[in-house]
Amino acid sequence: MELGLTTFAELYPTGSLPAPTAAVRLRQVVDEAVATEAAGLDVYGVGEHHRRDFAASSPAVVLAAAAARTERIHLTSAVTVLSSDDPVRVYQDFATLDGLSNGRAELMAGRGSFTESFPLFGYDLSDYDALFEEKLALLLRLREEEPVTWSGRFRAPLQNATVYPRTDNRPLPVWIAVGGSPESVIRAGLLGLPLAIAIIGGEPARFKPLVDLYHRALTEGGHEPQPVAVHAHGYVADTEAQAVADFYEPYAMAMSVIGRERGWGPMTREQFDGLRSQPGSLFVGTPDYVATKIAEVRDTLDLARFMLHTSVGTLPPEQVLHSIELLGTKVAPQVR
Repeated sequence: MELGLTTFAELYPTGSLPAPTAAVRLRQVVDEAVATEAAGLDVYGVGEHHRRDFAASSPAVVLAAAAARTERIHLTSAVTVLSSDDPVRVYQDFATLDGLSNGRAELMAGRGSFTESFPLFGYDLSDYDALFEEKLALLLRLREEEPVTWSGRFRAPLQNATVYPRTDNRPLPVWIAVGGSPESVIRAGLLGLPLAIAIIGGEPARFKPLVDLYHRALTEGGHEPQPVAVHAHGYVADTEAQAVADFYEPYAMAMSVIGRERGWGPMTREQFDGLRSQPGSLFVGTPDYVATKIAEVRDTLDLARFMLHTSVGTLPPEQVLHSIELLGTKVAPQVR
């Protein structure tokens, strides 16, 4: 199974320290990608957001910087908010990244868990589902066909158009990223695309029916089996006490900020401890503990890839880099 890291390039204060600037944080993200490869891990992902508290509005640019300093790891968006972007430009950006990285680019397409990009780029939230469906269809046409003739509701038509650059020797890998919607899972299966599931609460085992639904949709669509990935929050430290001491306050602060926007209560220590328990969705603890939890989720959901999101709150860089080292040198060998 592949293991790796994801980030949204978060910009939260750390203890008494102010939040880093976006420029500083983006350079830290590239350092994290380098550390991910050095630790022997397989993939690094950057999410797209258009908010004050996240620095990465253009994952392909950040990943291109990481491509210049790495040689082996897969470099993926996590996710690209396709609903509010132009599929032509998205294809160009990731085909360019694929060339720069010598065939290591991937794209995770999603509808996004935040809505700031819709008014920013002139889209109506009432078209939320229709935008994604149409733009995903065009993106897949662009990667598979040349030239393309196409028309739709939300962008100018294409007439016998080929989009450049093209990827070398393979189609651009496109995953569908979901948060638990059965409709999204079915769409991924019927299209024959790999599935990435974001698990940020509850128990990972409850996603088993969705994975089963995805496999049925693959079969109904006449497709071969495709990989399933999970993205989850977590942190690895030398001791359980250190993991909790490092991770709880930044995590609780970040989740409480988001929770206020969505009508949730603040994150409490009791909730945190429940989430990091064996059946919970937080992978926080020693290498042995985290490895055991990842292996259980792998076996339950039949995973091909697991991605740990460590900087939910903005942790000090040295803590993040040590966690990455432990994930690669201690957790990964046990899981594999």
